[in-house]
Amino acid sequence: MRQIVLDTETTGLSPHNGDRIIEIGCVELVNRQLTHNNRHYYLNPDRDIDEGALRVHGITREFLADKPRFADIAAELADYLQGAELIIHNAPFDLGFLDAEFGRLGLGPTRALVRGVVDTLVLAKEMWPGKRNGLDALCDRLGVDNSGRQLHGALLDAELLADVYIYMTRGQESLVIDLGASLGEGAGDDVRRDLSSLELPVLAPDADELAAHEALLAALDQETKGRTVWRRVGAA
Repeated sequence: MRQIVLDTETTGLSPHNGDRIIEIGCVELVNRQLTHNNRHYYLNPDRDIDEGALRVHGITREFLADKPRFADIAAELADYLQGAELIIHNAPFDLGFLDAEFGRLGLGPTRALVRGVVDTLVLAKEMWPGKRNGLDALCDRLGVDNSGRQLHGALLDAELLADVYIYMTRGQESLVIDLGASLGEGAGDDVRRDLSSLELPVLAPDADELAAHEALLAALDQETKGRTVWRRVGAA
């Protein structure tokens, strides 16, 4: 399974108002493992950067003056994203900007390139409703070191989000690892056991348990004004 954790920085908040992407960071996961086959682009937006956005990421127009434009890296980026599952925090924001950039070049939406999109903000709100679920809050909650994050940066944020995503979704993986460990196997072993010869004990109910069960069925018969499904099955 190939996944790309993606983040962007922009000149402002709205691609509909002409704001552009100025930085893209991508971190690749294959079978939930970091591959270090990452991508990082600074992009010349050919426009000014809003003061509010500048305070968030600190990337100036002067710094971007000699950087490539989105059109220069679009084909490489599209090829890199092709067929992967995207992991994005607040996906509508980043996808809106990517779709606008691809659209200027006559290319289709980002979702047409990829296998699917996981929005970790939505996932976090489901896991911790009513809590703060920004990236910094999730790093603090899950023990991910974000001490180097003084300003937002697309690649740094994608790297942090990759760690956060792995911690957020490790429940099933941990179950398999724990089961393997309890059987004396390595975490990477495929846990398979032939249980066909296993004999499970059958515990018969005693008289008091049978009487209690019969009383419950009688009460259900009276409440539903008919025979319960257990009696119909038993008579079949």
